[in-house]
Amino acid sequence: MQIPVLCFPFAGAGASAFRRCQEYGSDTVLITPVQLPGREERFGEPLYTDVVSAVDDLLPTVLEQIAGSPVVALFGHSLGAVMAYEMAHRLNSLGRPQVLKLFVSGSPGPWTQRETRATGLTDEAFLQQVKEFAGYTHPALENPDLREWLLPPLRADVEMHENYRAPSDKPLDIPVVSIRGESDELVSAAQAAEWEAATTGGCRQVELPGGHMYVVDSPADLVRLIDGELAGQGVRR
Repeated sequence: MQIPVLCFPFAGAGASAFRRCQEYGSDTVLITPVQLPGREERFGEPLYTDVVSAVDDLLPTVLEQIAGSPVVALFGHSLGAVMAYEMAHRLNSLGRPQVLKLFVSGSPGPWTQRETRATGLTDEAFLQQVKEFAGYTHPALENPDLREWLLPPLRADVEMHENYRAPSDKPLDIPVVSIRGESDELVSAAQAAEWEAATTGGCRQVELPGGHMYVVDSPADLVRLIDGELAGQGVRR
């Protein structure tokens, strides 16, 4: 039986951000994207601007996505990393399904906040700041008509990320894998290592080829990593 891996996207992205990851077959893992409102098939639904409230609201949907599986793993990139971290706390508190491992990517520890903010800036200044944050911009944002549709969820996600305050300093008890692109200029190796304080289950740091948005450029490397980390995993007795 494949292990579902709940995948939380980076700011402005929808579940389709993981479509290329889903193209790589695996007997071990089932890439299971989590769709946030305001994008793709959930376009027009109210946007989240608070991580904790978002995760609480998403919990029933997530449980439905993984119904029948005794185990689960979680992955999140950038904003998605703190959402996956919060969801791991929720699932752990329920006791089932068993959370095997949490993969956090392109993110400092959950108690570190970004010093430079983009929330509240004009559209042009906002997009420039986001580009500097990520080292990446979606080509569709260059189209004025598409930008009108894409900006609201991107702004909401950035606000959600910049306002995030981890509500608890209680560590998880599950293994954490902290991933960064080896040439990431946004998140340093030291910041990626901050996740060690977020768990008593051990934390491993891994670097993959690429920059902050390696997850877009090299999805095969990511899937191979997750597959290898979860191979042979089962329910703890």
